Amino acid sequence: MREVIRTEAAPAPVGPYSQAIAAQGRLVFVAGQIPLHPETGAIVGEDVATQTEQVLANLEAILKAAGATFADVVKTTVFLADMNDFVAMNGVYTRVFDEATAPARACVQVARLPKDVRVEIECIAVVPA
Repeated sequence: MREVIRTEAAPAPVGPYSQAIAAQGRLVFVAGQIPLHPETGAIVGEDVATQTEQVLANLEAILKAAGATFADVVKTTVFLADMNDFVAMNGVYTRVFDEATAPARACVQVARLPKDVRVEIECIAVVPA
């Protein structure tokens, strides 16, 4: 069983992918989000902290559309254009995911991100029964 999750509260996909897919009714795979404003499509912020705030807002909107919250996230992957931005990104990230209940996470530096943004985050959540 597979269901496409879509919301106008987050940026529309900029290619052939869905904002998220719910599988087996409970697993939600959220596509990588970059700091696009959902209404204007403009990149929000130049620094990684501001961009991370927008990315997390986009993720939250998609999770909500799937019936989930950040508390339901079991795995994230963070992509950074520059690993020197890790501390600033992590400062914003820890406002949403505290150390005691944080999901599993991978964080990698990549050669380039869409629209030359500084951060992209994807996640997997389990929707409560």
